Amino acid sequence: MKRSRFSDEQIIGILKEHQAGLSAADLCRKYGVSDATFYKWRSKFGGMEVPEAKRLKALEEENGKLKRLLADAMLDVSTLKEMLGKKLLRPGSRRDAVNWAMNEKNYSQRRACGLVGIDPRVYRYRSSRADDADLRHRMRELASERRRFGYRRLHILLKREGVEVNWKKLYRLYKEERLTVRKRGGRKRALGTRAPMAIPQGPNQRWSLDFVSDSLTDGRRFRVLCVIDDFSRECLATVVDNSISGTRVGRELDRIVEHRGIPCMVVSDNGTELTSNAILEWQQERQVDWHYIAPGKPMQNGFIESFNGRLRDECLNEHLFSSYRHARQIIEEWRIDYNLNRPHTSLDGMTPYEFATRSQKGQNQNRANL
Repeated sequence: MKRSRFSDEQIIGILKEHQAGLSAADLCRKYGVSDATFYKWRSKFGGMEVPEAKRLKALEEENGKLKRLLADAMLDVSTLKEMLGKKLLRPGSRRDAVNWAMNEKNYSQRRACGLVGIDPRVYRYRSSRADDADLRHRMRELASERRRFGYRRLHILLKREGVEVNWKKLYRLYKEERLTVRKRGGRKRALGTRAPMAIPQGPNQRWSLDFVSDSLTDGRRFRVLCVIDDFSRECLATVVDNSISGTRVGRELDRIVEHRGIPCMVVSDNGTELTSNAILEWQQERQVDWHYIAPGKPMQNGFIESFNGRLRDECLNEHLFSSYRHARQIIEEWRIDYNLNRPHTSLDGMTPYEFATRSQKGQNQNRANL
């Protein structure tokens, strides 16, 4: 707005001359203003003294500031509503929000940073850290192959390939790539205290076996007989069929015994197949100690229960089986991979086969020393 040539004090002085008797036309000619300007002065300052005019001017300036503040606040509110699709929790998302406010709403950098809640120095900071593109790419490849593996097992797999990286850095990249594995459901936790299960000190000292159920795509059910060695965590067999009787269980155990030898003990639950006369006859003929866990206490057979959870999470839940043959093929491939390639956290990252081989070498070396 064009600034007036006359101050408020001068205008009040001109109006006082009019009150003293000078005509409006003479005053307009004397001071070089139009009639409209003179009558506008009179409507605004008529009857005022200089202090009152100063107070009026101060009120007008304060009112203008309040209007600007209100307009800015309303603009900020509308900008935040458009900006906040999600909560701005990370510096990267806050930087993106600042850029959007500066480009789309013509905000200044300082005002946009204040609106988002980020310091301007943080906004202007540019990291000198390497992007680790190769590591990120390989980690994504492994995660796509092993979709149920977390960052710990991915770290073990990368270490096998010769990639030396701190696990904390790997975890940061793992989170940035959004590879976090969602846990499926929950599990009941035991209350109170319980005695820990004794761990066998050699292979074939104790086997554990249990059944897992699933279904084909056409709705037909099938069962999987799982047998593991509690010492090396090796999966000795995964027998898939629509029905597995006690006689079939004994026959499958004999097939395992042919190349591994007879175990000292077998642990199982109290299922009808495992308490049948066929199993009782089998253990008496082979002189195997068969231990049945207490009813309703699956954690007394914790090794096989843990294996069943991995089998269901990493294999059964990941595949659709069209036939019994297809299920046998997929589950057998997973069993071989489990024994030869999959790192086992309770074995210090080794595979069950590596752990069993190292244990066998250690036993042979001890015999040679004796």
